[in-house]
Amino acid sequence: MYVVTVKFDVEPSQLTEFTELMLKQAEDSLTLEENCLQFDVCHAEDKASLIYLYEIYASKQDFTLHLVSEHFKSFANKVAPMVLNKEVECFATIKTACDPIL
Repeated sequence: MYVVTVKFDVEPSQLTEFTELMLKQAEDSLTLEENCLQFDVCHAEDKASLIYLYEIYASKQDFTLHLVSEHFKSFANKVAPMVLNKEVECFATIKTACDPIL
């Protein structure tokens, strides 16, 4: 499994539009990408304009395919002017809950 986290600091005046686009992007990723296994959209309790994504893909290659998909490229272009800062971190799974204890 391949886990991706993204933290967006969104211009507060753009938050409603950004959130609508983000939720559509999550839905599209889960619907159109067979190996997008999870896509959670969250916001900070103390700062609604801080949006956090937690995504799980079957493999790093599946995430690479996500980045070149038409729906992702369209989303990224639309939200770029709304984002004050963006941080992406990627993780390879060491163990899943189903794996035997190491």
